Amino acid sequence: MSAPPKSDAPLITPNDLAEADGFVFAFPTRFGMMAAQFKAFLDSTGGLWRTQQLAGKPAAGIFYSTGSQGGGQETTALTAITQLVHHGMIFVPMGYTFGAGMFEMEKVKGGIPYGAGTFAGDGSRQPTELKLEQAFHQGKYIAAISKKLKGPAAA
Repeated sequence: MSAPPKSDAPLITPNDLAEADGFVFAFPTRFGMMAAQFKAFLDSTGGLWRTQQLAGKPAAGIFYSTGSQGGGQETTALTAITQLVHHGMIFVPMGYTFGAGMFEMEKVKGGIPYGAGTFAGDGSRQPTELKLEQAFHQGKYIAAISKKLKGPAAA
């Protein structure tokens, strides 16, 4: 689909998802929704859906990268939630738990209450320190929620 290969990235199969306690999904945005490659991956989870192996697992929103400020971070999140709902997963948005960082207006910053995000432009822009802090916060947040939902055995 014209995306360059990422040979250094670890690959998982849909069945690997059944082993996880919780999820934070990350993908680039294409035309206001998740990239087709990630959609194809989720489309291949039909066996997990049939057996409800992902039901009840928390998915802490999504984090994404868009090419522009109007690139569709919020619509990407909203359209991705349907995948989670069909699996019976628990959508756990970050909300405004990142505090003052959510209201930063002096610098270009992605990220919304649905999850952390960045503006990649043509691919050469790197996330700012504030964006990285927001993504780290989101990771800690979902880890805490996942631990709570798993129960005392997880402590």
